[in-house]
Amino acid sequence: MEKFVIRGGIRLSGGVKINGAKNAALPIMAATILGGGKSRLENVPDLRDVTTMANILRIIGAKVYREGHTLIIDTASCDHPVAPYELVSTMRASFCVLGPLLARFARVRVSLPGGCVIGLRPVDRHIKGIKALGAQIEMDQGYVVAKAHKLRGAKISFDIKTVTGTENVMMAAVTAKGTTMIENAAKEPEVVALAHFLQKMGAKIEGAGTDNIEIEGVDALCPADETIIPDRIETATFLIAGMITRGKVTTEGCCPDHLTAILEKLQECGAKINLTDQTIELEAPEQIQAADLIATPYPGYPTDLQPLHTSLVSLASGSSAITDAVHPERFTHVPELRRLGAEITLEDKVAVVKGVRNLKGAPVMASDIRAGAALVAAALAAQGETNISRIYHIDRGHEKLEEKLSTLGAQIKRENEGT
Repeated sequence: MEKFVIRGGIRLSGGVKINGAKNAALPIMAATILGGGKSRLENVPDLRDVTTMANILRIIGAKVYREGHTLIIDTASCDHPVAPYELVSTMRASFCVLGPLLARFARVRVSLPGGCVIGLRPVDRHIKGIKALGAQIEMDQGYVVAKAHKLRGAKISFDIKTVTGTENVMMAAVTAKGTTMIENAAKEPEVVALAHFLQKMGAKIEGAGTDNIEIEGVDALCPADETIIPDRIETATFLIAGMITRGKVTTEGCCPDHLTAILEKLQECGAKINLTDQTIELEAPEQIQAADLIATPYPGYPTDLQPLHTSLVSLASGSSAITDAVHPERFTHVPELRRLGAEITLEDKVAVVKGVRNLKGAPVMASDIRAGAALVAAALAAQGETNISRIYHIDRGHEKLEEKLSTLGAQIKRENEGT
């Protein structure tokens, strides 16, 4: 296995180009199943999770080619509607093939998912939504087996907002007979991006980005081309890295409109921010200010960035209380940040962070994508050397992170664990 070796204490400075959003690319890749032909996706990040989804599509029978940051996916020859445990178990987002597979093949077999271990993340809401469309579903040795001669539109109301659940039902419903109404739908930009791609394929969808999405079923969809939206999580990761190192960083090719809650929180911490249509320039203060946080569904502060905010305020003046209303158990980064010298206590699923003057390098371990990114940010600000192991988690969500950080002045390198 590989690790990051980071020597901290350097103020980051400069510009960095933002990649396409992983969380938009994955469901759009799954949606190509519905088209039965060749689709071309631009601005697709080169990540482990994208490779996993490409391999699932290949098992189903698709032909997938990568040319730089372009994916060409031909689903015309798909004939094997099975998503195996070996792949789905490594990435929760791959469960979103259930909806499009069922819509196209009427009978499918999809393994229960895996991915990041950040508390209970059930798929029962996905299954409830698919059942409401008329599917018969049973469990068989860790697989969801679904069948439906013809899906029919229905009213589906989620008790809790679910991004992949909303996406799964959307893809299943686009060719269902009649009208489907999804109530309490997720409003994330990635959901809107999927709806836009489905519309290009011929779907009739209204309301994406609001609480209620209405879908009028059509007979068939056709292939389409799309450019993946910028990754708002990667954008914020570099901004927070610049902030925690007291640097000045510009993210290029991003979408500031998708980061309103994040930018407001950074300003609360003392950042000076300048925006254009596709850039965000952040200048950090000499002293980071404490700021409480509650992570909530979009347009609130993203749960994926809660670990990074925890790292940031560990060096703030004062104390911050951090709550995650989306994944209340998402605090696996806390013990590792303590190893770097952070003063954090967990009290009834609330992290109370008392800012310290300095963090100090130490060996730490990434437990998931976002916890790993939080450790990288903390290590960039820490005195001395930090070794971060299990960085394969980080590679799932960040393309060439060490190279991009190096262009900003960071001393970071990738080494084998035995080095």
